[in-house]
Amino acid sequence: MNELENLNIAQVTELFAPEVIKEKLPLDDSTRASVLEGRRVVSDILAGRDKRLMVITGPCSIHSYEIAMDYARRLSQLQQEVPQFYFVMRVYFEKPRTTVGWKGLINDPQLNGTYNVQDGLVEGRKILREIAAMGIPTATEFLDPIVPQYISDLVSWAAIGARTTESQTHREMSSGLSMPVGFKNSTDGSIAVALNAIESSRSPQNFLGITQQGKSCILSTKGNKMGHLVLRGGGGKPNYDSESVAKAVEDMIKRDINPALVVDCSHANSNKDHTRQPIVLEDVIAQYKAGQTAIRGVMLESNINPGNQSIPENLEDLKYGVSVTDKCLDWGTTEKILKEAHSNYA
Repeated sequence: MNELENLNIAQVTELFAPEVIKEKLPLDDSTRASVLEGRRVVSDILAGRDKRLMVITGPCSIHSYEIAMDYARRLSQLQQEVPQFYFVMRVYFEKPRTTVGWKGLINDPQLNGTYNVQDGLVEGRKILREIAAMGIPTATEFLDPIVPQYISDLVSWAAIGARTTESQTHREMSSGLSMPVGFKNSTDGSIAVALNAIESSRSPQNFLGITQQGKSCILSTKGNKMGHLVLRGGGGKPNYDSESVAKAVEDMIKRDINPALVVDCSHANSNKDHTRQPIVLEDVIAQYKAGQTAIRGVMLESNINPGNQSIPENLEDLKYGVSVTDKCLDWGTTEKILKEAHSNYA
């Protein structure tokens, strides 16, 4: 018995290496081209070369393959009707918790506390692959620094959340990611932490990670030049208003950071009230029309049906298309407000 190590570890379960899961769920040429095109367009929008507005929309978290595919099909159809918007679907599998709770589909894919992470990685990759094959770019939040080795080749836009933007681990990880990365302002509303993260992630970094063969290694990065700011409000108040946006742009320019930002219509910007997201979206579109072109994107939390639900003991009692984490707009409202916003934007 080793009295020095793993005293609080109950069990160790080995995972398949990233290359093994990728061999199970490989990319064909069409899907690979779809992901690359998504990254190219997102990068062009953030750089100001493409004048469309990026709209990142989808469930707060994905808990069902069927619901994810349903949402993706609806989004694909809507894209044809609003050409001045460029849709990127929220496909979030990892959820940071303030204390405890369901940590997302990768961590607990069966939603029952069995924590079969290997199944979660396979299911997550399957969902991303199917959506990418439909020609829809995907967005996700990377929380665990090992996860990108399994799924990042299918992601066109990544987020670092308000709780992890200050984390050195996540800044280092972001410096090596192959897609644009949005850093959210901290939960107290400060954008300085996010701007620090952008500066850090665009520099070369060296840190511990794993290879595609699952071996421990040192990853040396080139730096990610496509880091940008996501305003989500905080400290009990929103920061999507014109004054807050202008101040953020001023601060970015002072730091020689590309003045491109995304406004999160949810979280503190809507006071955690999902029904207020349309108000935020309307205000942001009005700012853009008034000449605030630093706004390159918006984000909505949206599902098939409105609100949220607790995960029941009997999973058959789950309501279809209703979030099991934060409250979301329903699809009908989402479609309506995006069409209205498009008519004002175009």
